[in-house]
Amino acid sequence: MTMCAAPYLRGMPQPFTIQINWKNEILEFDGELREMGFTYKIAIQVEDVEVLFEPDEERNFRAVIPAEIPFRKTPDMNLLKEIAAELERNLK
Repeated sequence: MTMCAAPYLRGMPQPFTIQINWKNEILEFDGELREMGFTYKIAIQVEDVEVLFEPDEERNFRAVIPAEIPFRKTPDMNLLKEIAAELERNLK
């Protein structure tokens, strides 16, 4: 039997969609919960890059971009901050 890393994530739909109001436009992003032992990450495709959002000690999310992604292909940092803030609003 697998136990969810965080009790507040039990019953979270897989996959799920979040909406962000970005520059006066509603953007939708598909996300997927990935449990990893006693922790978890949320994978979201942003501008053709899979970004992993992971919680820190205070359950604030930080974006992790794979090292092999060139800097010029990195998604807009402010958009990543907005996605992280939306995850925090919904998962805290």
